[in-house]
Order: sequence, then structure tokens, then C-alpha cells
Amino acid sequence: MSAVLLKAFSFILIIFLGYGLKKLVFRDPACHRILAFILLNITLPATVIHAFGHFQRDTSLLLVVLLGFLCALIPMLIVYLISHRLPTEKRAFSMINVTGFNIGAFSLPFIQNFFGPGGMIVACLFDIGNAFMVTGGSFAFTSTLLRTSSGERQTVGILLKKFICSVPFDTYMLMLLVVVFNIPVPDTIMILLEPLANANSFIAMLFIGMMFEFRTRADKYRTMCSVIGLRLLFGAICSFLLYFCLPFPQEIRQVLAVIAFAPVSSIAPIYTVRCQSDGALSSLTLSISILFALAIMTGLVLLMKS
Repeated sequence: MSAVLLKAFSFILIIFLGYGLKKLVFRDPACHRILAFILLNITLPATVIHAFGHFQRDTSLLLVVLLGFLCALIPMLIVYLISHRLPTEKRAFSMINVTGFNIGAFSLPFIQNFFGPGGMIVACLFDIGNAFMVTGGSFAFTSTLLRTSSGERQTVGILLKKFICSVPFDTYMLMLLVVVFNIPVPDTIMILLEPLANANSFIAMLFIGMMFEFRTRADKYRTMCSVIGLRLLFGAICSFLLYFCLPFPQEIRQVLAVIAFAPVSSIAPIYTVRCQSDGALSSLTLSISILFALAIMTGLVLLMKS
């Protein structure tokens, strides 16, 4: 138990370090973008490839991809149905920020530390399905269903281009083919990528610390709290169903139960703005959801490891 708490505390320290560096040293947003580029295009893809390096083909795990997609899609559709009396701006905000999971930047380093390579593979497969929503699907659904006048055309070609231009998504698709066709990853590549994969946890937590933002109008807190409350409710339901209703070994179900409480996607503020809603509030929601996720996911790990 002490080892789990120490690992979780190390995450908190790195997050605070990132926040301190943001306030004291790297005040220019361009610095944050550089770190985001390194995370999304270098260390995260290296971690994904390294995780699949010793994967033994198990086609039953491909069901996890579908589960990731459904767990991201269904909450958004439910919010769309129950929010019909709200203004379009609040509906768009709720739909964008209640859907999807921050797997690559937050949950993957967490799983890497507590469940090892086997757990990372499960998290990566779940994130493949989740990526269809967080890398453009949530924006496409929301802007279409609510007819938000964002000034940006949303065609099939544009949406496909967004997917193809996402390095993490391309990496996931590549490794999915590796799994399906049982293609071995050469040991040379594994050795070359290991230092980058090991750096992912530090880079991800540092980036999250730099993303923390607590400034917004007080009258916006109610909307934020409702979204976070819905995320926790959906997370609890998904976690329960994933753990108790799937025919997988216990370790796989444990990983799925934990990542069901992952925070808001780091891309959500961008799509919130594009849907003519409050991007600053989305950033605050992301920050607060990270605190809840860290506490709940650590608690679940403690419970499972005891």
C-alpha cells in the first residue's frame, strides 16, 4: 500500500512542479505547446509501440476497442437527450466535456506505473476506441446535432484528415494492425524506444501541471460542477459494468475499471471553443477532473492491490 501511495504522490509532485514552472519560468504559452508536441508526437507514440512489443495475440481483447468507443459515445448522447431545455452554449459545453477519456496524457502513465506493460496494452486498446471521439468525433456529433455556427465546415474528408494527422491515433492504428496480423516488433526498435517510453510519465504529468488553470467567473461553477458530477456518475457505472460484467481475467477488468474514471480529454477545450462555448471553463473543468481522477483512481488501485 505504501508503494502505491508513494507512486501517486510522485505524480502529484510532478504536477505541482509543472504548475510552478508555468507560473515562475515558462509563462509564455508557446512553452506549453512545445511540451505538448513532445508528449503527443514523441514520448506517447514511443510508449504505445513499446507496450505492444511483447504482446501475445489475443483477438478477444479487440472487444476492448469497441468498449472504449461506446464508453465515450453513450454519455454524450445521454447528455444530448436530457439537456434539451438548456441553451445551446451550455448543451455544447456539456456534450463536449462529458465525453471521452484522457488516456494518453494521464491514464497511460498511471497504468504504466501500477499495472505494467500488460495493463498498458489494455489501456491502449481502450484508447483506440476512445480516440474516435476525443480526436474529432465529439466535435462532429455536437456541432451537427446542435447546429453550432462555428464557421468551420465539417465534412467527412475534413474529419478523416484530422484523424490521419494525429500521430497518436496513427500509432494506435498501426499497433492495432500489429495485433490483428500478429506482427512482431523487432527487439532493436524496442531497445531504441525504451528511453522515450520511460520518459512519458514525467513529460505527461509535467504537461498536466502546466495546463492547470483556476480562473473563471463564479457563476460558471454550477455548469462545471454538473459536468464533473455527470462524469463521475458515468464513470462509476462504466467501472462497475467493466469490472463485474466482462469475461476477461481480473487484471484486465481492473485496468478497465480504473481508467473509467479518467479525466476530461486535454483536447476538449479546443473543441469547446469551436462549438461556440466557454473554452476557459472547459480548461478549469479539465483541471478539477484531474484532481478527482487522481484521488479515485489511486483509491481503486489501493483497494485492488490490498
